[in-house]
Amino acid sequence: MKLDGKIALVTGASRGIGKAIAKKLAAEGAMVIVNYNGSEEAAKQVVSEIQATGGKAQSFQCSVADAEAVEAMIKQIVSEYKRLDILVNNAGITRDNLILKMKEEEFEDVLATNLKGVFHTSKPVARQMLKQKSGSIVNISSISGVMGNAGQTNYAASKAGVIGFTKSLARELASREIRVNAVAPGFIETEMTEKLSEAAIEAGKKQIPFGRFGKAEEIAQAVCFLVSEDASYITGQVLQVDGGMGM
Repeated sequence: MKLDGKIALVTGASRGIGKAIAKKLAAEGAMVIVNYNGSEEAAKQVVSEIQATGGKAQSFQCSVADAEAVEAMIKQIVSEYKRLDILVNNAGITRDNLILKMKEEEFEDVLATNLKGVFHTSKPVARQMLKQKSGSIVNISSISGVMGNAGQTNYAASKAGVIGFTKSLARELASREIRVNAVAPGFIETEMTEKLSEAAIEAGKKQIPFGRFGKAEEIAQAVCFLVSEDASYITGQVLQVDGGMGM
């Protein structure tokens, strides 16, 4: 297994893409901390599914928008496991609206979780990885952060910010062999996209050369590659997993 003995933290891992990432990392041998904010039962179910297949996992409640809570979470993880090898910043929210209708709090809430949340986790984790002189961070951006998307000025801005953050942090940590990369998913089959109308789904598929939405497991495979030693000479990159949508 590629990640045998590694300690991994996946934020927003109770459902969707985060759940798939947590399960994939555990399947490759990592001990996975399944972070969640409000979905306790869903997070416990992810842990149960991992353990049922022989994997190792535990859940941890914490809002990534809360800097003090995040700091406490990282301290507890390091205290218990003595290290932290992998961080996947997946936690994210949407508050879609056209800009003329967008409220101040809709913009601020999205940036607080999607962008500041990445800062809140990465700072204490980077401190620990620098002590270890090893580690890998993957930030989940979005094709919206690359191309933009009408009705998502807040979300696209946050995800574009994640890309700039990723490249800058990669330069800061490279001298210690700590890698920082991003994955930018396109349309993925999750609970979020299930809420779209049939017309919206068909319109979305027409933008994708592959002609279909991706699966959460396909994002998880990309993340697993980037945090493994198979990607030992890759840092500061944005891997678009979008069926060709952003070409």
